[in-house]
Amino acid sequence: MSPKPLPYNPKLVPLARKLRNNSTLTEVLLWKKLRSKQMLGKDFDRQKPIGNYIVDFFCRELMLAIEIDGASHQFNGEQDLQRQQELEAMGVEFLRFRDWEVKKEMDEVIKAIRWKVKQLEG
Repeated sequence: MSPKPLPYNPKLVPLARKLRNNSTLTEVLLWKKLRSKQMLGKDFDRQKPIGNYIVDFFCRELMLAIEIDGASHQFNGEQDLQRQQELEAMGVEFLRFRDWEVKKEMDEVIKAIRWKVKQLEG
């Protein structure tokens, strides 16, 4: 049984498309590991609108969002926390990685994602 659909702001769809077409290097690197159900057979989307926000990667089946915190997040800690709390109230689980972790410690990032996916599977 799949989870109920999440609400989203349709006005964010063009921005999400633009973000997908202009991905950062770190998003591209991680997407290569998540796309085509490579992560334990789970289907991930990138730049997914949920509520009034867009998350970097999202697996609807597991209600799991993965965020990469790069330079744009450096001074937005309070806003990121509020955003995360609002989405968690909708049932979304979060994994956050720093930009440098994805670039320099990809194996550890993948291990952490696998662990979380297995945990959420039951």
